[in-house]
Amino acid sequence: MNLQNRTILITGIDEFIGTRAAELAIAQGMKVKGLQTTQTKDPNLQKLGVEIIVGSITDNHTAQRACQGVDIILHTAQLAEEGGDIKRFREINVNGTINIAQAAKQAGVKTFIHLSTVLVYGFNYTEDITENGQVSGDNNPYCQTKIEAETEVLKLNSLPDFGVIIIRAGDVYGPGSIPWIVRPVLMMRQKLFAYANDGQGVMNHLYVDNLVDAIFLAIEKQAYGEIFNITDGEKTSWKDYFLHLAVMEGLSAPISLPKEEMKLFLKVRNQGQKLFRKKADILPESVDFMSRPHAYSIAKAANLLNYQPKVNLEAGMKITNQWLQKTDIKKLMK
Repeated sequence: MNLQNRTILITGIDEFIGTRAAELAIAQGMKVKGLQTTQTKDPNLQKLGVEIIVGSITDNHTAQRACQGVDIILHTAQLAEEGGDIKRFREINVNGTINIAQAAKQAGVKTFIHLSTVLVYGFNYTEDITENGQVSGDNNPYCQTKIEAETEVLKLNSLPDFGVIIIRAGDVYGPGSIPWIVRPVLMMRQKLFAYANDGQGVMNHLYVDNLVDAIFLAIEKQAYGEIFNITDGEKTSWKDYFLHLAVMEGLSAPISLPKEEMKLFLKVRNQGQKLFRKKADILPESVDFMSRPHAYSIAKAANLLNYQPKVNLEAGMKITNQWLQKTDIKKLMK
């Protein structure tokens, strides 16, 4: 499929990944519509000619209106937190995904890209796990509802009318990334950041532009009904990744704590924050997210899509550092 002059709807366009996808789509010659829940519209996206619709993916009328006149949908909107009430996760990640996908199918949209996550494999998985590997919710609401969303949206795949592609993204970083850039940097600046078990395991980082490149390749190849793991393909340890962040910021190296000790500390910290009616800045469940053991295989994407990550960690961190120097990241956490 030729992407030029195609109209793409990006859900969650006001979030980190959605915003960058919109910018790169326009650079490819595409027309962009965006769906977001927040009332504030990004003036930079509006200057680029993006049509922004305010509303929820869970609302039928909004979904139907947003899907009109669209060729492709990139569904990035999700509740991406480390823990919480599974009903809240299910309403957005599952029901919202079904709602926007059904509206797309009814509107005659050809291609539906569902942005999923490698966290569907849970926290204990085999080395270089492929897309055929066992998925596991591991009693985590985010992991579980992303599995459920994949299952439901694949049921709607019906060629030649409506094609679904699932992208299981790694740990997406870059300018604007809350979990992998903003939050750890803020905590490092306060000397509050630590990694578990001496930073063992693999941080499957994925620079945001590499992710969007993989998405465009999947659309061009019309890889309908397929699931792809997408990372930078580098086996970087958690320790090395966070040390890279610290050095980039000119900060002291983070300390290491045993995994269960970290969880206990964060649990006590959260209880204190609740007592003073403050929003929890980091949940105990985040330790599981930041101590996964192995790499994920991207061989399928390399073979079927000819996916080759163009931005390595060194280059991605350099761009991110330039962004950090001119951005008040505290505002992003409010």
